[in-house]
Amino acid sequence: MENACEDITNVVRSVKLLRIDGYCTTETMGHGDCIRSSWNVGGYEWEICIYPAMRDTDGTRCVAAKLVFLSDTCPSIVRANLSCRLVDLTGARVPLGGSVSWIFNRPWTFCYLVKCSPVALENISPPVRLISTGKLPLSGFLRNDSFTVECTITVLKEDLPALAAPAKEVSGSGSSPSLQDHLAELLRSGMEADVTFLVSGKSFAAHKLILAARSPAPMAEFCGDMKETSSRCVENKDMKAEVFEPLLYFIYTDSVLEFNLQHERVTMLAQHLLAAADRYGLDRLKQICEGKLSDGISVDTAATTLALAEQHYCPQLKVKCVDFIVSTPAILDVVLATDGYKHLEASCPMVLPELLKSARGRKN
Repeated sequence: MENACEDITNVVRSVKLLRIDGYCTTETMGHGDCIRSSWNVGGYEWEICIYPAMRDTDGTRCVAAKLVFLSDTCPSIVRANLSCRLVDLTGARVPLGGSVSWIFNRPWTFCYLVKCSPVALENISPPVRLISTGKLPLSGFLRNDSFTVECTITVLKEDLPALAAPAKEVSGSGSSPSLQDHLAELLRSGMEADVTFLVSGKSFAAHKLILAARSPAPMAEFCGDMKETSSRCVENKDMKAEVFEPLLYFIYTDSVLEFNLQHERVTMLAQHLLAAADRYGLDRLKQICEGKLSDGISVDTAATTLALAEQHYCPQLKVKCVDFIVSTPAILDVVLATDGYKHLEASCPMVLPELLKSARGRKN
């Protein structure tokens, strides 16, 4: 009997060696600083981000990598996998199995922000942690002030017709797949706008019907008692323009483009947007901000984020912040010395006994 093997999946795989030269100059880079490499795999644009000094959940610094989806258009979802390993090109040290020489990241579903489904919050993978910066100099992989990472991107080419919606939903009752694109363009162009917001010296044209359709709360809060015949301008004195702009974009498109950036200011934006989302009753945006802040907890942001979680009722985010702060005595000491902790003491004193109780529980 002849045995036959049939592939029932269609994948595209690309492998590259990325060399980071001048490692000594990267040691001063921050938690969110990275070195980028652009790829085209499976017809999509990708970016590998190498973080020479990412801060891990326990506060230690490590070399890590992330995969970013960059294409402007795509099907509803794109499934991809990133795997990385440190390699010694001289052959003197063969990579061994285990957490140092071979890290295999779990599959991650990517989604273009304008078209993403409610379950996908962003188009950046979780980090692939390679090695702590303290162990790298003695590992044998750092030679002549450089090290090399072998990265593999695997993209699953799915049979899209098989995933299509039932005919009764496609017949005209469903929304167009590019509805968010059209709404984003409507916001950008300001065509037929009937209200203008003045925020920090900048003006933003918008449409009252869209604001009202998304939620009556933002409409009432934004426009107040403005009369239709008297004024089409509303001044917002409680928010900065760099926060109001992504807030308004989210109301139109259900996405936050700024969250695709790798920068420490993203955490600050997420903090401001979380407060705004809670104020205006935008629960979906609040959930996205909670997810972004949960992934970015560090010694510099933990106390401030904890205060936000307490003030805006985010119990899961609160638990994550507390667990991080009391995870080790060293992290606790550093957090207690930050300005964010002083803000926490002043704004949310009721949290401090809970924090102390958690710290004592860890010691016991």
